Amino acid sequence: MTIIAVIATMVIVAPITWVLATAYRQKTYESKIGSAEEKSREIIDEALKTAETKKREALLEAKEESIRTKNELDKETKERRAELQRYERRVLNKEENLDKKSETLERRETSLAAREENVNRKLAEAEELRGMRQQELERISGLTSEQAKEYLLKSVEDDVKHDTAKLIKEMENRAKEEADKKAKEYVVTAIQRCAADHVAETTVSVVQLPNDEMKGRIIGREGRNIRTLETMTGVELIIDDTPEAVVLSGFDPVRREVARIALERLIVDGRIHPARIEEMVEKAQKEVEINMREDGEAATLEVGIHGIHPELVKLLGKMKFRTSYGQNALKHSVEVAQLSGLLAAEVGVDVRMAKRAGLLHDIGKSIDHEVEGSHVKLGAELCRKYKESATVINAVESHHGDVEPESLISCIVQAADTISAARPGARRETLETYTNRLKQLEEITDSFKGVDKSFAIQAGREVRVMVIPEQISDDDMVLLAREISKKIEESMEYPGQIRVNVIRESRVTDYAK
Repeated sequence: MTIIAVIATMVIVAPITWVLATAYRQKTYESKIGSAEEKSREIIDEALKTAETKKREALLEAKEESIRTKNELDKETKERRAELQRYERRVLNKEENLDKKSETLERRETSLAAREENVNRKLAEAEELRGMRQQELERISGLTSEQAKEYLLKSVEDDVKHDTAKLIKEMENRAKEEADKKAKEYVVTAIQRCAADHVAETTVSVVQLPNDEMKGRIIGREGRNIRTLETMTGVELIIDDTPEAVVLSGFDPVRREVARIALERLIVDGRIHPARIEEMVEKAQKEVEINMREDGEAATLEVGIHGIHPELVKLLGKMKFRTSYGQNALKHSVEVAQLSGLLAAEVGVDVRMAKRAGLLHDIGKSIDHEVEGSHVKLGAELCRKYKESATVINAVESHHGDVEPESLISCIVQAADTISAARPGARRETLETYTNRLKQLEEITDSFKGVDKSFAIQAGREVRVMVIPEQISDDDMVLLAREISKKIEESMEYPGQIRVNVIRESRVTDYAK
C-alpha cells in the first residue's frame, strides 16, 4: 500500500512539477530576451552617436583639405602667371632686337649691293685694261699670248725641277747620314756580338771506307746489298773509282743522313746482308729522330727560348739537314735569332719575342720538300697550328716581304735574316742565278727613257747608267736615279743593297784645219 501511495504521489506530483518548471523557464527566457533587446537598443544608440561624431569629423577634415588645396593652387597659379609675364617680357625684348637687326641687315644689303655694283664696274674696267695691256705686250714682244704662256710654263717647270732635285738630294743626304750612322751602329754591334760559322756545308754525304774491298761487300752478290740499302733509305749510292769512299746522293737530307749512319755501322759491324741492312736502317732512323729532337732542344737552349711546342722543336732539329744556297738552315735560324735579339735590345723592344720570331722564321723549310707551298706559307701555318703568338706569325709571313710587317719585331727579323744571308761566305749562288740577276738588273735600267747604256758591276751590287746628255739634264739625273732605285726594289730580290750610279757626259769635238 505504501508503495502504491508513493507511486500515486509521484504520478500526481510529476506533471505539476513539469508544468511549474516549464512556466519558470518561459519566464526566465522572456526576461533574458527583454534585457537583450534593451542592450541591443543601447548599442545601436551608441553606434549612431559615434557614427554621427565621425561623420562630423570627416566633413571638417575634408573642408580643411579643400581649403589647403585651394590655397596651393592659388599660389601655383600666381607663380605661373609671374613666369609667363617674364617670358612675355623676354619675347618682346627679342622681337625688338630682331627688328633692330633686320633694319641693320637691310642697310648692309643696300650698302653691299652698291659696293658690288662698284666692284663689277671696276672689274670690267680692269678686264678692259688687261686686254689692252696684253695687246700692247704682244705688239712689243712679238709673241702671242699662247707662245708667252708656253715660254713661262717651261721656265717655271725648269725652276721647279731644279728645286725638286736639289731638295731630294739634300733630304737624301741628310737621311742617309742619320740612317747610315744608326744602322751601322746597330748592325756592327749585333754582328760583333754574334759569332757565326762562315763555312758553307755541302749537300752530298761521303762515307769513308777502310779499304776498296769493302765496295764489293757493299754491292753484294748480284747487287742485292746495294739495292736493299737504296730501297730502304731512298738514297742513291754512287760507287766509282774514288779510292776508299762511297758517295750518298739524294734530295732528302734526312734520308741521306739515315743512309750514312746505317752504312757506317754496317762497315764497322762487317756483316753486310739484306736482313742486317734493314735492321741497321731502322736503328739509324730512330737515332736520327732522337738527334733531330736533341738538336732542336740544343738550338732553343742556345738562343734562350723556352715553351716552344715539342713538334716545332723536332722540326727545328730537322732543319739541321736542310741547306739554302749552301747555308745550314738551323745554323741560319739560330744566327737570325741571336741577331734579332741583339737588334731588339738596341732599339728597345721585347728581346725574347724577337729571338723567338727569329728562330722560327724559316721553320717552313723543314717540310717544304714534303708539302706543296712556299716555306713562308708553310711556316705561318705551322706557327698557327701550334699556337704561336700573332707577332711571331707575322714575322714569319713578312720576313721575305710577302705581307706587310705589323710590328717592329717583324722588321727586325727581316733585317737579321738579310744580315745573316748577305754576309761573306754565308751562301753560294749558282752561275745561272747570278747571270740572270745581272741581266735583269741591266734590263730594268735600260727600260728608262734617256738611258744610253747600263752596266751591272761588282757582282750585281752596283749598276752604272750612262744617259744621253741631250735628253737628261743634271737635275733629271737625280730623279732618274731615284726612279731606277724604286723600280729595282719593286722588281728584284737581292741580298744587301744595290748602288745606282747615273753618269752624264757631254763631249764636243772639232778639228783645226
